[in-house]
Parts: sequence; C-alpha cells; structure tokens
Amino acid sequence: MKSVELYTDGACSGNPGPGGWAFILRCPTTGKELERADGLGETTNNQMELIAVIRGLEALKEPCKVTLYSDSTYVGQGLTSWMAGWKSRGWQRKDGSKLVPIKNQELWKQLDLLMQKHELVFKHVKGHAGHVENERCDELAVAASQAFRQQ
Repeated sequence: MKSVELYTDGACSGNPGPGGWAFILRCPTTGKELERADGLGETTNNQMELIAVIRGLEALKEPCKVTLYSDSTYVGQGLTSWMAGWKSRGWQRKDGSKLVPIKNQELWKQLDLLMQKHELVFKHVKGHAGHVENERCDELAVAASQAFRQQ
C-alpha cells in the first residue's frame, strides 16, 4: 500500500459566511504533488475543514496509507475520539441526558466511508506557526474564500 501525506486547511470569512478549503497531497516516494482549492458561498469553518480532508481523500486513485496533517482540532477529535461513539449512537451525540444529531453529519458520513478505503493517521499541526504546507493550504483556502466573498 502506497504511503501519502495529506495537508489540509479550511477558512471562512464570517461563520457562517463565504468559505474556502485546500489540500496538498504528496507521495514522498515519487515526489508527485497535487494541490487543489475551492469554496462555497455560505458555509462554516468546520465544514471547510472537513471538505478539505474529503476532497483530498477522494483524489486518491487507490487505497493508501495516509498521514493527514491538519490544524483543525475539530477534525482531529472527530477522527480519533468522537466518530466511533457517534456511529454507535446512530450519528448522534450526548447532550445532557438526551441524544441529538451531530453537526455536519453528512460530511462526517462521507469521511467515514473514505476512511474505510484508506489507513489514516491524524497529525495535528499548529496553525499560523510557519509549517510550510499548512501555510500554503491556508493561503489557498483564504483565496478561495475571498473569491466567493466577491460573488
């Protein structure tokens, strides 16, 4: 199974508001790299963070070992801590003594399906701290967000 690195970021101008997402997908063995970005006119930062990961995984043409680098605590916690419980409760979370649907359920379900094809390891990177790929993804996501702001 091929190993790849996936760097992602999302941005939103207002929350909700116009948003952008971006990813860099890199194969360290071959040196090949793919960079993509886009956005939506009315979205949230968390949605953009999730869509960046989804679009990056969708770009893979075969099952891979993926090391995901993201500055999103929401994505990281969802993947490593929360998702198993959400699934076991029918994509619901505890809110006091009752269960309520999780936010961004459709995006989490898409991500769950993609994760079944790949072996994924999450690595948190600190945002706006000079991490080259994270800074590049941020630049692309903000530019995509701005393009939707001007529409």
